[in-house]
Amino acid sequence: MILIGLTGSIGMGKSETARMFRRAGVPVYDADAAVHALMRKGGAAVKPVEAAFPGVVRDGAVDRAELGKRVFGKPEELRKLERIVHPLVGRAQRRFLQQAQARGEAVVVLDIPLLFETGGDRYVDYSVVVSAPAEVQRRRVLARPGMTEDRLNHVLALQTPDRVKRRKADFVVHSGLGKAFARQAVERILRTIRETGRARVWPGRILLRRR
Repeated sequence: MILIGLTGSIGMGKSETARMFRRAGVPVYDADAAVHALMRKGGAAVKPVEAAFPGVVRDGAVDRAELGKRVFGKPEELRKLERIVHPLVGRAQRRFLQQAQARGEAVVVLDIPLLFETGGDRYVDYSVVVSAPAEVQRRRVLARPGMTEDRLNHVLALQTPDRVKRRKADFVVHSGLGKAFARQAVERILRTIRETGRARVWPGRILLRRR
């Protein structure tokens, strides 16, 4: 089973590109969606997050806006949160991969925003970066409700620069050129990987050897 790591900085069009992979028939693991599930009512992260950040749980679910206020601009608090969430997300990812392998999937995508920042690129066969010009990125992000220049700059400071991601990537999808162009890029990537790619040894403990 070939693993593709899909990533891209905020506002680059990664989510739309992930949907293109899904429409092409490739199962996609969404790390952001996994985090949302963990923090919903009954989610595995609710109790430990409330213990670490008292008062952020409302009606049985983590109030993500309130939690964001607690960690925004506070590296130590953010690391505390990551120590809770990352292991839980890892378990969800392992379940996804085990189920995909059991179904006999040939290719799967791991949609991970911080793929390079967390070293996750070491455990995939190919990395795909979604990129767009900086002015397009800023316009997209600042159009989001509640987003400000300060918040955007803070997020960008935590992420590996786009130029570095593109240099590290096996493939780049340029979303600034329109959806049709990006969709063709996704199709070419899958065709190339299926024709020439090969998966690393993938034992049950979810450890892939880097090429």
